[in-house]
Amino acid sequence: MRKFILLTITVLLLIAALPAAAFAQETPVTAGTATPEDVALAVDTMWVVVAAMLVLFMQAGFAMLEVGFSRMKNVGSVVAKILAMMGIGLVAFWAAGFAFTFSDGGGLNSIIGTQGFLLSGDEATYAGLSWTAVPLSAKFLFQVAFALVSLAIVWGTMLERTKFAVYCIFAVVFAGLIYPIVGHWIWGGGWLSTFGMQDFAGSTVVHLSGAMAALAGTLLLGPRIGKYDDNGNPQTIPGHNMPLAVLGVIILWVGWFGFNPGSTMSAVGASIADIALTTNLAAGAGVLGAMFMSYAYRKHVDVGMAGNGAIAALVAITAACAFVDPWASLIIGFIAGVIMYSVLILVDKIGVDDPLGAIAAHGMGGIWGTLSTGLFATPALVEATGIGSPGLLYGGGLSQLGVQALGIVACGGFVFLTSYGVFAALKATIGLRVKPEHELDGLDISEHGVYGYSEQLIATDYQNGSGGRKAVKDPVEGAAGGAA
Repeated sequence: MRKFILLTITVLLLIAALPAAAFAQETPVTAGTATPEDVALAVDTMWVVVAAMLVLFMQAGFAMLEVGFSRMKNVGSVVAKILAMMGIGLVAFWAAGFAFTFSDGGGLNSIIGTQGFLLSGDEATYAGLSWTAVPLSAKFLFQVAFALVSLAIVWGTMLERTKFAVYCIFAVVFAGLIYPIVGHWIWGGGWLSTFGMQDFAGSTVVHLSGAMAALAGTLLLGPRIGKYDDNGNPQTIPGHNMPLAVLGVIILWVGWFGFNPGSTMSAVGASIADIALTTNLAAGAGVLGAMFMSYAYRKHVDVGMAGNGAIAALVAITAACAFVDPWASLIIGFIAGVIMYSVLILVDKIGVDDPLGAIAAHGMGGIWGTLSTGLFATPALVEATGIGSPGLLYGGGLSQLGVQALGIVACGGFVFLTSYGVFAALKATIGLRVKPEHELDGLDISEHGVYGYSEQLIATDYQNGSGGRKAVKDPVEGAAGGAA
């Protein structure tokens, strides 16, 4: 298995070493000759690069979130997975994913792009991004950060029992093909874009896609040992560090200011402050919605649920942030928090073990957010973006709501079925799950040979004079849902 992982990494590095055609570059601007257009382009480019770095930093949020809601014996495997996914996803999207998403597909353009692999095309090759004038390198940096977020969502449901090789192989397929096809349908000139589907920053493309792949993998993987008793009743398996989990939520929250406002891919003349406002208001309302449900259901406020409420609301407003007024963003966020809580409880009861609540937060948040534009999109903002039609509450009828629903069914169904096929093939060949004894011991040692918290989980035997070490039992033997 280790040889296979090494072979996969080697192939990716060899692909990266292939020569590519030079980028088309703007004519250099000498000192004192910059025009207002040059300055505007420089400002736009700087904003897109900064936004890309904010989105990339969301990987730290996912890392802290997953670490916080994992048991101590598995935290090392979490951070190893995050780093590996960043590397593999970046190279796979560079090699093929970006071209599949944004290039002209000729006769296949309604389905997939077919040009510019290895980022070898010029600006004109990637017609799906022709609406923004920033350099191609900035476009790629921003879009690959989105692909990595979607990939990170996949693994929130599969923690603490998945083989590391599964992460690596699926990452190539997801970042290189599955995610790009959905992206092309909506953002790259594909068939859903011709219908006017509104998904400004990715409630469907990024979040629903990641959640549906996560659901497929989780169904085939099965729950963690000890998650359900002999009668099928769910048992709580608490994560080991709530402050780290909340830190992860806050990092993701801040990163979303690159995610949503950055999707303008310009700063000059763009409504980035308005989009930031709707994003922030929705997140706050999502916390309140989840707190309300937590208190109504259990008579206390669950911190993990509150964090999940913020994430669900941020996911929901991601589609609608450029189409709705601030008052509507509050409604969208609050309802997202309520829906998230309800679905998380339901998922737990029907036997789907989702340690981070990714299916409820990213899946249902993505569905609700995508539908919400068909309700709340204002005529003025629709005209400003040039996408779709006003929502039902503004006299737009059911047409836009119907387009949104069609996109959810098509994209969610496609990702689920293709991901299920890939995971089923992996299960039949290398297997998805670690051995039971390795799961009980923790993936840090069985998969990576080192503990994330060595002082806590390794006892040094000084009495025999040898300085030998022996593993000690994880003090936390239980587990379940947090925020994702």
